[in-house]
Amino acid sequence: MNHNLHPLQNWIPYKLSHTNNEVQCHWLNTFNKKFAEPFFDETITACKSLLRLNVYRESVSDLDAMVDWSGGFEEVAPTAIIFHISRCGSTLISQLLGTMEENISLAEVPFFDDILRLPYKNNDYREQAIETLLKASLKFYGQVRNGKERHLFIKTDSWHILFYKQLRRLYPDVPFILLYRRPDEVLNSHTKLWGVQAVPGLIEPELFGFKHKEIANLSLDEYTVKVLESYLKMYLEVTENDKLSLLVSYSEGIIPIMNKIARFSNITISEADLQKMQERSGYHSKHPGKVFSQDQPKDMPDFLSKAFKLYNAVEAKRVSG
Repeated sequence: MNHNLHPLQNWIPYKLSHTNNEVQCHWLNTFNKKFAEPFFDETITACKSLLRLNVYRESVSDLDAMVDWSGGFEEVAPTAIIFHISRCGSTLISQLLGTMEENISLAEVPFFDDILRLPYKNNDYREQAIETLLKASLKFYGQVRNGKERHLFIKTDSWHILFYKQLRRLYPDVPFILLYRRPDEVLNSHTKLWGVQAVPGLIEPELFGFKHKEIANLSLDEYTVKVLESYLKMYLEVTENDKLSLLVSYSEGIIPIMNKIARFSNITISEADLQKMQERSGYHSKHPGKVFSQDQPKDMPDFLSKAFKLYNAVEAKRVSG
């Protein structure tokens, strides 16, 4: 089928709602807008602003309909999935990948998180159903719209590394990029603006393997570090046996990182594209108009010792190849 003729061309499922134990899927017309914002929730806001210029009614379906409607698109298969431990350069990397017109770069799509965490909200959904839903949703997000798209990069939410096994089953041949940074630097960034994973209760604690008694009296700093520990443990587990996983440290520098990702993902970055990336990397990833400045390191608290032990193990594995 010609992708221009698909009745849902340019539409995406963008959020789930729960009413009387029923799951509803909400739809959004993107009006062929390029996904260029630092985070996909900002893209959703931008698309909604376009709705004011067009006749619009709220479009809602049941979740099964999304699967039924997902066939017939000309779509781009995932080129690589980028995992990260937060505050480690993944937003800028996603932005730089998005500067290439042949790339679709998806940055922390809320709908993917809605799907992955659906079993925590509705017991009717098991792993097989989740995998079917996630694969169907990606057809909408990876649809060809301008005819130039060749690659699809998916930057996950940080906690999605804990869904590694599920995602690897879905995409057995897709390169997984595992990005990380020194735990004290990540913690320092969170103290300025806490991410949702750093605030107890916003993400289900059982996802991280936490028991209530071990986190009940933790400070935000201590809780955040435990979250980082869970990520780094998973990085070690993944890279032990997964030949299609690549460890990437923030310390390597942004342009060397981009070249490393390109080689591992089997894409080519032209000199012109590299120049654009170099210019863009001088600005803040989340605030593209603001010149980037590096945080100064602070004293390391004792409760970071376990996280640093894990970090050093990850570093050793990366350096040894």
